[in-house]
Amino acid sequence: MTHIVREVDKPGSRNHKKEVVEAVTIIETPPMIVIGVVGYIETPRGLRTLKTVWAEHLSDEVKRRFYKNWCKSKQKAFSKASQRWTSDDGKATLENDFAKLKKYCKVIRLIAHTQIKMIPIAQKKAHMMEIQINGGSISDKVDFARERLEKPVPINKIFGQDEMIDIIGVTRGKGFKGVISRWHCKKLPRKTHKGLRKVACIGAWHPSRVQYSVARAGQKGYHHRTEVNKKVYRIGAGYHQDGNTIVKNNAATTFDLTDKSITPMGSFPHYGEVKQDFLMLKGCTMGPKKRIVTMRKTLLAQTSRGAREKINLKFIDTSSKFGHGRFQVAAEKRAFMGLLKKHRLQEEAAAAAK
Repeated sequence: MTHIVREVDKPGSRNHKKEVVEAVTIIETPPMIVIGVVGYIETPRGLRTLKTVWAEHLSDEVKRRFYKNWCKSKQKAFSKASQRWTSDDGKATLENDFAKLKKYCKVIRLIAHTQIKMIPIAQKKAHMMEIQINGGSISDKVDFARERLEKPVPINKIFGQDEMIDIIGVTRGKGFKGVISRWHCKKLPRKTHKGLRKVACIGAWHPSRVQYSVARAGQKGYHHRTEVNKKVYRIGAGYHQDGNTIVKNNAATTFDLTDKSITPMGSFPHYGEVKQDFLMLKGCTMGPKKRIVTMRKTLLAQTSRGAREKINLKFIDTSSKFGHGRFQVAAEKRAFMGLLKKHRLQEEAAAAAK
């Protein structure tokens, strides 16, 4: 997380045209890759899969998802499925499958996976999910999905600036906790027999069972949660090449005098450097660093003033998050601190190498 300074745009509010400081969360979002199309038919018991068509080329990071032990396996997943795209019989089968999707299916979804190698975590196994296609006829949906096989889906093609989105994830785990921590019950008096961090009475004699509404000890945290109405403050581009230079200026505003990247000095604690596209959301999100989250479009029509407000960022803080950071960029620190011993040693080493 970091914080920003912006100017409020709410006519009639006492904060109108005033600067406010708000906490924001940075979520790194490398493009997802589309690797398949799945079609569903309607049955009396709900939706059922009719056909799944896989792309010709699948990367190793998504193939790892289908193995318990990648290194000891033969690594032959999808080898036969990919041959369909090259043989005549296989091409005919694929055309037949796409025709069945258009003829019978009521719901069409893309199968996409994350590019986990692009972010600084140790995991090598990609995450997979289905993304439903809405709008248009079934034939249009199938053609749309077929065009996007093996192509990346960047974040700026899904969400927009100042949009309200929902975020889905798993909260931080706290382990097995008692009722005081888990349900915030009031502690009993000091002289209570056999402990005071308890519920005094867990119910009447009858009904002869403990009601579900009575606070009990158990698991706290590591719960699946959906948080709605998170406002997008910025959709930032990752590091990219412009001629012979690498452009990292994705955290500067029109008020900044210097270029700076969204990664703070010393990197984000317990995460590292953000090099890919990112999403800046107002407030916090569930879960610890490096835990995956799912973002979706809002399910409701957003009519509130906060949802319709245009965000004009004046400042994004990039000082160190490990302690009391005073400097926004390394050049500012160097100018203030002067020549340090480590800089002198680096210059001497560079001179000796020449």
